[in-house]
Amino acid sequence: MTQNTNFAIKDLLSNFNIMIREIIDQADSIVTLLLPTDTVGKRVEVIAFEIDGEKNALTKAQMLAQIQDLTVRSLTDLSGFKFNRDEANNYDE
Repeated sequence: MTQNTNFAIKDLLSNFNIMIREIIDQADSIVTLLLPTDTVGKRVEVIAFEIDGEKNALTKAQMLAQIQDLTVRSLTDLSGFKFNRDEANNYDE
């Protein structure tokens, strides 16, 4: 890569916002956040909200099962489908 390309990539990446997500179990009302050094001197937004414990308790397998349950209804069996180009491009009928 040339030096100009490196600057172009750096400029492109600087347009994206980096999000740091940290889920913690609080034992106190004071929380200390360690942010990357490249955020020093920049304006940052911190959002804190309570997470519903039941939703957070799902395992990866349970989440995948829920996704499969939701998507199985929209699946169509195309195993017997054969594409006919002539029929697809026949605009006269």
